[in-house]
Amino acid sequence: MPGEFAQPPADRGRIVGMYHYDPTTALEELTEDATLPNPVHVRDMMLRRKLSADQSLELNRIFLEYQKFFGEAQNLGKAILTKLAS
Repeated sequence: MPGEFAQPPADRGRIVGMYHYDPTTALEELTEDATLPNPVHVRDMMLRRKLSADQSLELNRIFLEYQKFFGEAQNLGKAILTKLAS
């Protein structure tokens, strides 16, 4: 039908699904979908917050563990997918 797509979507101009800039949305997605945000996005979230020195040190310690285990999980997932794909 001509002109069927003439109306722009209601979300046009709004960024939808950019969870890596919103910790609350990332936490909701983690709870709902069991997906972990990429450590790069987590680091972005940390850098965007105004944290005290103590908060920053505590979160950085936790982040380093997160980054390590995220990488290990990726390697395990890759090993599983490689065997499944062969």
